[in-house]
Amino acid sequence: MQKLIEELVSIAILVAVIGFVISRLPRVDVGHSPEFRSRRLRNWLPVGLLYALLYMGRYNLTVSKEVFGEMLDAAGQPMMSNADFGTIFGVGTAVYGCAFVLNGPLTDRIGGKRAILIGAFGSIVANLWMGAVTQTGAPGDLMLWLCVLYGVNMYFQSFGAVAIVKINAPWFHVRERGTFGAIFGILISLGLYLALDVGKHVVDVLPLPWVFYAPALLLIVLWVMVALWVENSPAEAGHADFDTADASSGDDAPRLPVRVVFAQMLSHPIIMTIACIEFCSGFLRQAIMQWYRTFAKAIGLEGTFVYDHWGMLSCCAGILGGVFAGVISDRMFGSRRGPVSAVLYGMMLAGAAALVFNLDTVLLGPIIVFMSMCVIGVHGMLSGTASMDFGGRKNAGIAVGIIDGFVYAGTAAMSFTYGAILPDGEAAKTVGNWIAWPIAMVPMAVLGLVLARRVWHAMPKRRGGH
Repeated sequence: MQKLIEELVSIAILVAVIGFVISRLPRVDVGHSPEFRSRRLRNWLPVGLLYALLYMGRYNLTVSKEVFGEMLDAAGQPMMSNADFGTIFGVGTAVYGCAFVLNGPLTDRIGGKRAILIGAFGSIVANLWMGAVTQTGAPGDLMLWLCVLYGVNMYFQSFGAVAIVKINAPWFHVRERGTFGAIFGILISLGLYLALDVGKHVVDVLPLPWVFYAPALLLIVLWVMVALWVENSPAEAGHADFDTADASSGDDAPRLPVRVVFAQMLSHPIIMTIACIEFCSGFLRQAIMQWYRTFAKAIGLEGTFVYDHWGMLSCCAGILGGVFAGVISDRMFGSRRGPVSAVLYGMMLAGAAALVFNLDTVLLGPIIVFMSMCVIGVHGMLSGTASMDFGGRKNAGIAVGIIDGFVYAGTAAMSFTYGAILPDGEAAKTVGNWIAWPIAMVPMAVLGLVLARRVWHAMPKRRGGH
């Protein structure tokens, strides 16, 4: 408990320092009143905290897979291998990615608030069900149950990423959205901390089912807050709507049929390039997050600083990456998202190449944390910000659905790839047998850099143009 408190204090100090630095920068003035800014804070904060808690209810399998193995071994049942867990995560992420085809346009129709409430409710039910199955025992194959329930959980989780962008699009001008991208990166990072460190703490001190029950109960609290406080637009909250200067600016025509909007988005070169970049981000982010601790434990790195503080360091790295990307985008590159994404991908490529030669050195941990900073910065900038810019507030749901669908297509590719090529059992205890882990990251980082360079000058066209 003392370590957990120390980590929370460290993160709070980091957030406070960043908040102070950002507050001292010259404000991007687009005419908002102090009252509007205050109401906007009360709108995005509960949505953001709910989104962070969805992460806790998404990656709880990651922190509990070793305990699942021990539980099954004690019960005389076959252990779950890396390939088994790769399959579970692969199924879940494939469902998550495919769900955007339905949930993106659905969110545009029903509104972001209703969508995130539906998604959170579904995730609550799925996590409670996984906890019950773990506690009481599943009839039949536990792996099959986890595949099904994790898939259900991930379907409803997909509403979260779409809804948070849809809700915030009408509240932020294009010139402010880099800052929102920084906020988005902070929320992702806090979610990872809740999942990786707080979730691990739950696994260590409470019975295994509580790794599912805990996020479900916390989600219930945030569900109520969002239902009571959040509105889809400034007008619904009693403030005037304003021109956000994104791709929907000046587009007052009736909403087009979903198939037409999908066709427009899928033929939009900037959106599809961003989606392909985010495919690479999905592969790289999860290659780091899902496998670092497994690798470290297999080769005996338990007790090292990075291993023991992985959640806190991932959180701090993500916060720094998100803030770096957002502030630089708005203040150095005129609210263009491509340049900062290219810079971060160049840094990721350098990190992946360095990792190949440092699996068994003291530089392993710092390189992994550095790469986490870069990839979360890119993800917040593109999925959280560029999707608003180029989809526009009118079609933000479909745009982020396509982009985040590609993120999780990349995650699914990672899951099945590493489930097939990474070592198990005694072979996993030899460092050299893990060389495929960093080598597979290098071509993804190269591809991401090349694609990010192609959208260096991209800016949204107004009055409904693409």
